[in-house]
Amino acid sequence: QVQLVESGGGLVKPGASLRLSCAASGSIFRINAMGWYRQAPGKQRELVAKITSASSTNYADSVKGRFTISRGNAKNTAYLQMNSLKPEDTAVYYCNAEIRSALTYPWRDYWGQGTQVTVSS
Repeated sequence: QVQLVESGGGLVKPGASLRLSCAASGSIFRINAMGWYRQAPGKQRELVAKITSASSTNYADSVKGRFTISRGNAKNTAYLQMNSLKPEDTAVYYCNAEIRSALTYPWRDYWGQGTQVTVSS
């Protein structure tokens, strides 16, 4: 049993900043990677950023230089610092984690419930 809980979304004006948080809890042996995805109305879900247990990162071209993903000290949390927000960033943002609950268990993907980010003047 694994749960991901997201927070930090909201309504902001263009150019503002938001910091999203994701906390994983439950039966966790190891977290290999965590990431953030987003889905805007009428569009496919897309990868925004991800970070591995070795702290390697990957970003969508549209957010490079503006967004930063990081892991908490306990390694069961992930953050997405979003600066210089644009209307095009408006979407539901979902936390994703690749987790196994025991050494012999397979890696599985888990998803949070999503948090709304709206950027509008």
